[in-house]
Amino acid sequence: MKRHVVCKVAELPPGERRLIEVEGKSIGVFNLHGEYFALRNLCPHQFAPLCLGKVTGYCESSPVGEFRWAREGEIIRCPWHAWEFDIKTGRSIFNPHKVRTKAYPVTVEKADESAEPHVEVFPVSVEEDWVVVNV
Repeated sequence: MKRHVVCKVAELPPGERRLIEVEGKSIGVFNLHGEYFALRNLCPHQFAPLCLGKVTGYCESSPVGEFRWAREGEIIRCPWHAWEFDIKTGRSIFNPHKVRTKAYPVTVEKADESAEPHVEVFPVSVEEDWVVVNV
């Protein structure tokens, strides 16, 4: 699994997302309440750019006549046909055992010279961490 530096932690605040290109694949990286998740930017329905969709929650099953809104900010809705996916797992809300998009592991690592191996590094004081996608 190769490491790909996305950005500094401070550059991706809670509730935000960032699209990156890794080895020819578009990937959305999300900060959900200080936890980081990455999804392939591809809806399995008709290959829409999933990660450009609305980040929302959903209405959970509840007793008749009651509506319970849940998981605000953890669900991504496809911009083309409104299929919904769990940002944490990539699984669809309507059929989680069969329909999903690829989810990638994300880590937060201390910043050092190895964080950006493709650039020249100079001795500096580093005080911020990096968000890293593992593909």
